[in-house]
Amino acid sequence: MTIEFAPLLPIGVIVALAIVGGLLFALGLYRRVRGVLVRGLALAAVILALVNPVLQQEDREPLDSIVVVVVDRSQSQLSPQRQAQTDAALSDLTARLGRYPNLDVQIVDVSNDPASDAPSTRLFEALQSSIQDVPPSRMAGAIFITDGQIHDAPESLAQLGFDAPVHGLITGQPNETDRRIEIVRAPRFGIVGEDQEIIYRILDEGRAGNGLADVTIRLNGTVIGEQVTPVGREVPFVLDLPRGGHNIIELSVESLAGEISQANNQAVTVMEGIRENLRVLLVSGEPHSGERAWRNLLKSDASVDLVHFTILRPPEKQDGTPIDELSLIAFPTRELFVEKISEFDLIVFDRYQRRGVLPVLYYDYIAQYVEEGGALLIAAGPEHASRDSIATTPLAPILPASPTGAVREAGFYPRLSEDGRKHPVTRDLPGSTSEPPGWGRWFRAVEVSNTAGNTVMNGPDGTPLLVLNRYGEGRIAMLMSDHGWLWARGFEGGGPHVALYRRIAHWLMQEPALEEEALTATAIGRTLRIERQTMADMTDPVTIRLPSGEMMETVLEKAADGLFRADIRSTETGLFKMVQGAFTTLAHVGAVNAPEFRATISRLDVLEPLAGATGGLVTRLASASDADRVSVPAILPVRGTVRGGSERLVVRMTDETVLVGVNRLPLFAGFLGLALLLAGLMATWYREGR
Repeated sequence: MTIEFAPLLPIGVIVALAIVGGLLFALGLYRRVRGVLVRGLALAAVILALVNPVLQQEDREPLDSIVVVVVDRSQSQLSPQRQAQTDAALSDLTARLGRYPNLDVQIVDVSNDPASDAPSTRLFEALQSSIQDVPPSRMAGAIFITDGQIHDAPESLAQLGFDAPVHGLITGQPNETDRRIEIVRAPRFGIVGEDQEIIYRILDEGRAGNGLADVTIRLNGTVIGEQVTPVGREVPFVLDLPRGGHNIIELSVESLAGEISQANNQAVTVMEGIRENLRVLLVSGEPHSGERAWRNLLKSDASVDLVHFTILRPPEKQDGTPIDELSLIAFPTRELFVEKISEFDLIVFDRYQRRGVLPVLYYDYIAQYVEEGGALLIAAGPEHASRDSIATTPLAPILPASPTGAVREAGFYPRLSEDGRKHPVTRDLPGSTSEPPGWGRWFRAVEVSNTAGNTVMNGPDGTPLLVLNRYGEGRIAMLMSDHGWLWARGFEGGGPHVALYRRIAHWLMQEPALEEEALTATAIGRTLRIERQTMADMTDPVTIRLPSGEMMETVLEKAADGLFRADIRSTETGLFKMVQGAFTTLAHVGAVNAPEFRATISRLDVLEPLAGATGGLVTRLASASDADRVSVPAILPVRGTVRGGSERLVVRMTDETVLVGVNRLPLFAGFLGLALLLAGLMATWYREGR
């Protein structure tokens, strides 16, 4: 209840009347006027009636105090034992809190964000989101049911945002042990063929002393090393990258007896392989219009070191010019084709013919170079159909097509063959989908037969124009026309010569993206994209092993000719393994060192500082001897300041209320005010009448 005033006259007038009345009362006292006290009381009653005091009474209802129960459902909590403890504790806790009618219990389930690339347990972030509309004065407390692996705990009470007890009910057991392996340092990029060093370390948590553990190292799914490693020390491992692009290095350590989780017994890093400049040898048999097209293409590629020779003066040319007066560079045949042939990634014979420049034995060296993993491109012209063709040398057994001796000289559109519409070298060439194709014509092609491998482009009357084939460990391509330069010059609108030539060269140098038979997988955020390139018309389902060990199967849908694809949205983070027949590939989804997998043993120390500062309690739900028996402390509601040291879950009850109604009673209104005034006047009259 409160008393307020609602003056009947302006306050200045009332004050003036009170001053005048007070002076008259003082004068009466000074002169000892008879009845002055009664007159003063009557005057005070009049002034009080003018001030009009009002008695105000508010009706209020108490507000509920809010308790937030944050339940950790992250991946480190997914073991059967911890899930059972969490569910039992939640059931018991909600039953206990439900006995207090003035407690509003809010339950917040928190799991790892499936959209996050680096999953972590962010319980306080979820807590803040749930109470953003709750006044801090109504917070009774926050109770966390968790294993203690929390990655966003505030460092101070100011960051907490409220002044109420913080409690922790910890799952797991106090005697847990866990072994994990972590990569300390690893380069993000590495040059293909050069040594790269990875530093890793094994840690045994919850276990005293050090020991030895066996570590297996895999590169793109293939075991490349095994080491006996001391626990607790940083250990190096040296490897070289076999290919460009993504390379997945996986380190696995043997399990520790009785450890709670094996999810962190492997560590993964992704290293981007960078090819050092590719070395290409381009040998032009003679100057011609298309020579510069090949040279310009290879020179424009920053990743290519080009060595180019053009045979300007073949041995049969005898014009009498003295050797010392020639400005030509002698063709270093022995140096290129014997001593340093293995240093080249690709050899290109551009309209080259057998003219005595290379000894016959050197063609054997070139064939051996291809068989051992080298690459050879034959860009043929009319000379390939002549008696001096290199098809009549020891190179003949490795060539994917044999010339018939005929040369077609008539306008034709190069067209993709059935294989060409599927092969990644030619599959999506701009202009290939229309008829006639959306590019200019060529006017010469060498006729061949007995083709091997894949004929991806056809010439006049469907004859083979571009043939790709493997030989031994290497690759060979034959382009049966020297008129590709017409596209470069823009004849009849030109054509995709740059895309075609570059893809041929990179396929020969075993670019993974251009493999015609390949299973690949890439992570796009949380989406796993699986692609199968094949020359077949259909493909089998792909079996996927998830990071959790679960197996699933997916069917790939046709995305284009020769390309099948499936996109899978993943809620798990880690290494995925895809298998289809003889093809295997790996992909890592999410951050390679996500906080959620670095440590998994339960711990009290993360919440203890906050609990100690707010008067909360951090305790384990189960004892070391009985993991199945869950014990939840009793609830203790208090008002005012919360002190620590209690073995119960203290909740601070709020004093906040909500106004539901107001009653107002004027004290000098009605009969009460009239009676007081009449009593004062009658007392004055009575005193005057004596």
